[in-house]
Amino acid sequence: MKRIIYHIIIPAIMPAIFFVIAATPVDVLGCLTRGLMALIIALLSGMLALAAAIIGVKGKMRGDTNSVLWVVSSLILVIPVLALIILA
Repeated sequence: MKRIIYHIIIPAIMPAIFFVIAATPVDVLGCLTRGLMALIIALLSGMLALAAAIIGVKGKMRGDTNSVLWVVSSLILVIPVLALIILA
């Protein structure tokens, strides 16, 4: 259960925050602030996805059983980056 929390639930917070910011009306935050916040979340999520993918590949080469969970984490973390590309 602890692995599911660390590798699925915690990384899923980044896409949730991104979509909450993207769904927020412009009147609440303003266009510039909302866009910059979404950009920062997407960039941070992309960097974390890259780090998780590298850890997963290194673990796969060593034969680690948790390497699949790292790859799943990286796939979850790349969602805001893809959404930013699609929405922009």
